[in-house]
Formats: sequence, C-alpha cells, structure tokens
Amino acid sequence: MKKVFFLLKQAAIFCISIFIGGAVNMSLIRISGKIIPPPPGSNLQTTEGLVKAMHLMGPEHFLFPFLAHAFGTFVAAILVSKYCNLWSNTAAYSVAGLFFIGGLMMVLMLPSPLWFTLMDLLLAYFPMAFLALKFSKPLKNKV
Repeated sequence: MKKVFFLLKQAAIFCISIFIGGAVNMSLIRISGKIIPPPPGSNLQTTEGLVKAMHLMGPEHFLFPFLAHAFGTFVAAILVSKYCNLWSNTAAYSVAGLFFIGGLMMVLMLPSPLWFTLMDLLLAYFPMAFLALKFSKPLKNKV
C-alpha cells in the first residue's frame, strides 16, 4: 500500500509540475503584447490573426514566445526533478518531451520563420530540462 501511495504522489507531482510550467508559459505569452506591441492593425488573439500578421512581425516579436516555451519547460523540469524522488532525470526529460510535443504542434498549426522554428524546437525544451537537472542538484542537497 505504501508503494501505491508513493507512486500516486510522484504522478501528482509530475502533473502539477506540468500545470505550473504551462501556467508560466501562458503568463509570459499573455504579457508579451504589453511589452513588445504587436504590428499595427494586427489581431494576435486568434490563430487566423496570427497567420495574417506573421509577415509583419520582426525578430523582437518572437522573443517572448521563445522565452515562454523555454522558461515554462525549465520551471516544470526543475520542479519535477526536485520533488520526484523516483527517476528524476527521466521525469525531467519527459516533461521536456511533453512541452516539445506542444511546441511541435504549435509550429505545425502556426507557420513561423524557419530560424524561429529551429531555435524554438532545438533550444527551448530538452536543453532546458538539462539545465533544470543541473540547477536542481544543489537544491536537492540543501533540502
């Protein structure tokens, strides 16, 4: 019975970490338009509006989506690697894999410049899990 409770606790930590990472991701996406204004006359609230405005966007408009993807993944991976006692490396890379699938789906639904697609898919997910594992080791020793 203890083992079942332990596994349920680990699964709950995994799910909560993904939820918190997703909330960080969406928070950064939501504030991005207030910090870097969208191109004049564009509606970035819908997928259709994003597709229509894509050719008007400069590199600065892609900064916050990348930061949101990277930091959301990092937060979720550091939480899961710190609090999941069982397979923390596997859990951190699994979180990165789930966020990567979400990023890949976004790239397929919303065409973006090739440089952003490559940077996002290659740097925002698995490298962030790697960094989270490196940063979580000192945190584990302090707890």
